[in-house]
Amino acid sequence: MLTGEIGTVAGKIWHFLHEKGGSTVSRLKKEVGAPPDLVMLGLGWLAREGKVEFRQKGKVLTIRLK
Repeated sequence: MLTGEIGTVAGKIWHFLHEKGGSTVSRLKKEVGAPPDLVMLGLGWLAREGKVEFRQKGKVLTIRLK
């Protein structure tokens, strides 16, 4: 079921950000070990739950846990 996969990837993203303190989207896509579409859906899941914040500096978007 896709919803379960999205939740699993969201958990992987959360753990990665918890360990690393923050990341760019491109690094998340490389490091999480999931298809890029699922990484983006997982980020959306975490954003909807208010667990991440996004910071734009120039052209670089960084994601961190709140």
